[in-house]
Amino acid sequence: MPKIRISKSNVDLVQPGDLDKMFWDDKLAGFGLKVTPAGRKVYLYRYRIFSPGTASVTPMVTFTIGTHGNLTPDQARERAKELAAKVSVGIDPKVEQNKAKRDAEEKANLEVNLSFSRRADLWLEDYEHAKGRRLSSVLQAKSVMRKHLKPALKDKPLPNIGRADIQSVIDAVPVRQKAMRRAVFAYASVLFGWAANRGDIIRNPLSDMAKPESPDARDRILGDQELALIWQASEAIAPQFGAFYRLLILTGQRRDEVASLRWSELDRKSAMWTIPAERAKNARTHLVPLSEKSIEQLDLVSGSKEMWPQTGYVLTSTGKNPISGFSKSKIAIDDRITTARGGEPLESWRVHDLRRTLATGLQRLGVRFEVTEAVLNHISGAKGGVAGIYQRHDWKEEKRAALAAWSTHVERILEGPDRSNVIQLSEAR
Repeated sequence: MPKIRISKSNVDLVQPGDLDKMFWDDKLAGFGLKVTPAGRKVYLYRYRIFSPGTASVTPMVTFTIGTHGNLTPDQARERAKELAAKVSVGIDPKVEQNKAKRDAEEKANLEVNLSFSRRADLWLEDYEHAKGRRLSSVLQAKSVMRKHLKPALKDKPLPNIGRADIQSVIDAVPVRQKAMRRAVFAYASVLFGWAANRGDIIRNPLSDMAKPESPDARDRILGDQELALIWQASEAIAPQFGAFYRLLILTGQRRDEVASLRWSELDRKSAMWTIPAERAKNARTHLVPLSEKSIEQLDLVSGSKEMWPQTGYVLTSTGKNPISGFSKSKIAIDDRITTARGGEPLESWRVHDLRRTLATGLQRLGVRFEVTEAVLNHISGAKGGVAGIYQRHDWKEEKRAALAAWSTHVERILEGPDRSNVIQLSEAR
């Protein structure tokens, strides 16, 4: 094969033929130029790797350096010198190139298949359909992913996410929002634990992290007049949200249990609401007797005093999904209370305080502790441990009397402060 000085002038002069033409540099061994019939000019380096201490001869290997135009002859020559230096110490440039290519492919595969956003979606699907999973947990998990974890971690591969990355997400949540910081930690830990069990990562990066500080325990009990103000303000907001707050006041059930109430769970004839196990926090079917005032609220929502719908959500803005956006409705209630009080806002309160207020109210009415626990669907105290296994009384009638007494109490505080608001359980029977 002809040898020439591979320089710009000589490369420009070379013309294509019917077949590939090969030219080798007259100074640098192995440095060559291939000219294809289409006129493409490619710089090459040809070499052979010798195994030290052996007489074996390996085949010649051709390494493509690049095309003329993308590289000048001088640049190609410098690259060929670099390759020659590697070959001289036993490094095979072709093997090295193939390894780099495989590493790049593995990295791209890692970034796509193990990206946080993709794995988070897959985990959420598994989490949502797990047996016994409560809707409130699913909704909170989705919220934490959407608002906190996904925006921060985006498509970063799971194996590349460490403790510092998670800590940064937690630190971005205001310190005063202790419950949310704990929620971010908790759901991230479950997700990465799931990924470790699948083999996506070696270990859960949160396993050695300290949990964020727990939120302060609340003991806020709403006074009678505060409860009346909330009830009255609820009558001035969107009907489905107004009914939501009034049912919370009357039944004392959990926020998400009331918000996701379905018509199929209600029986108007027997005045009973049956919360199925899959929706109850303790995974046990819960019977909630409905007072006359609770039925009145449901009649308003259904538009009928005789028959309620058989399917669908009771409290819905779309007809397809339960209500959400509780913070906006609470702001609306607070605004109306502030206006009614001449600009004086109500002392800070939360939705869960309504449940605590009912529990305290039942105590004021002389309701037995076990009955209050049954109304709230708590498994503790008298219903915990061995007693919870063998004592299966459902307290249905006692709960009915207790909630009727509470309903009467609520009616009285709505009538005005000139009435005695504390009644005994026997008065409501």
